[in-house]
Amino acid sequence: MFEFSSIELYHAQLKEGRATCLQAVEYYLQKINSSLHLNAFIEIYKDEALERAAALDKKRKKGDTPGRLHGVIVGLKDVICYKDHKITASSKILEGFTSVYSATAVERLIAEDAIIIGRLNCDEFAMGSSNENSYYGKVLNAADETRIPGGSSGGSAVAVQAGLSMVSLGSDTGGSVRQPADFCGIIGLKPTYGRISRYGLIAYASSFDQIGVFGNTISDISKVLEVIAGPDEYDSTVSQLPVEDYSSDLSTTKKYRFAFFQEALDHPGIDPEIADKIKQLIEKLRVDGHVIEPVQFDYLDYIVAAYYVLTTAEASSNLARFDGVKYGYRPDHAADNLDDFYKQTRSEGFGKEVKRRIMLGTFVLSTGYYEAYFSKAQQVRKLLKDKTDLIFRDYDFILLPNSPTTAFKIGEKMNDPIAMYLADIYTVMANLIGTPSIALPLFKHSNNMPFGLQVMASNFNELPLLQVSDLIMQKYS
Repeated sequence: MFEFSSIELYHAQLKEGRATCLQAVEYYLQKINSSLHLNAFIEIYKDEALERAAALDKKRKKGDTPGRLHGVIVGLKDVICYKDHKITASSKILEGFTSVYSATAVERLIAEDAIIIGRLNCDEFAMGSSNENSYYGKVLNAADETRIPGGSSGGSAVAVQAGLSMVSLGSDTGGSVRQPADFCGIIGLKPTYGRISRYGLIAYASSFDQIGVFGNTISDISKVLEVIAGPDEYDSTVSQLPVEDYSSDLSTTKKYRFAFFQEALDHPGIDPEIADKIKQLIEKLRVDGHVIEPVQFDYLDYIVAAYYVLTTAEASSNLARFDGVKYGYRPDHAADNLDDFYKQTRSEGFGKEVKRRIMLGTFVLSTGYYEAYFSKAQQVRKLLKDKTDLIFRDYDFILLPNSPTTAFKIGEKMNDPIAMYLADIYTVMANLIGTPSIALPLFKHSNNMPFGLQVMASNFNELPLLQVSDLIMQKYS
């Protein structure tokens, strides 16, 4: 019986002949088939995955050097392009659209012998915190099927949580990797903005979006990041800094300096059990010789407002291209003129949440409101960046919760968008300032749902972030 625990052990199995890529794919296809009710997958690339597995087994037997992700089975969020495969951003407006190119991250996975097993469900255009806004229906949390898995990358999180893929890719605009990872009890990494090329990632808010990685071990996350990160001629915003060897040595005995925000842990909206567990961990870190101190942070209550002003403004601009003229959904009934055609296409093609955010974004960019909202939010963003840079002069990492609650019940917040938006209070900061951040699964609530800790580092310090994450996971989980 095939079993997977880490990429390293899987590669050892392949090398020793105790497993094959074909056996691995067959195992995961069977698991996916038995878990269809979770609705994590929109499309499964069964025949293609089997053919690629057989080809990789043949390559290995010939003695050819295997790629760094040889035979690793990966799921892709339905906002990441894969050439000659459908992509819809889980929206009706892109129904039937086939990508004409692959995202740079996908090309790099394939170049290192990874196997793409399917397309994963998400909130429409990555707009949501619960994965209830998908054209294909909601995704269920495998730990409790009456609860949401988090969003927007809910399908990507559940794929790893339920053992339907070894790792998966998602996207993180305001917590869409870290929050579902927290709700599903797995690891979710959002790298520094520009660490991974956004070429081939359908845009929600271009100055916030970043491809992220889900996995069960820090080692697996490190290996995938190592492969997909780095410069790309197709993305002018990607960093030209060299990619470090993230997975070669994760061990560390260093004593670190941690900061935390007392305001975050004492916030009236946080579940007391979550706050208590994190406070207990802070004490354990202090006892073990790390410096860990509270830092005053006065901007916590402005973060969500600034985030939603800026991201909806960018969404209003980015989603203007989806009009049904050249591709995607087109209404059956004829329109009298072009304006009516646009209205019909976009009214019928976009879901309620996407339309809400487009309208919000159009409002804050409109004459008379631009300075009051958009410009003011940009000023808040600059204040956040400056304040955080000062903190990172004195500390290596910032500790935060991922969410004020554990995974909530399906439908619980769907009629209260403000409550849904406020649930992002602890994750959107990393996107506003571009820093790398990771969700670590460490605890279990009395309601039996998992939750963990968010660790944030300064820009392009993914290596120390992964090292300290491995230390925390090994010692305190």
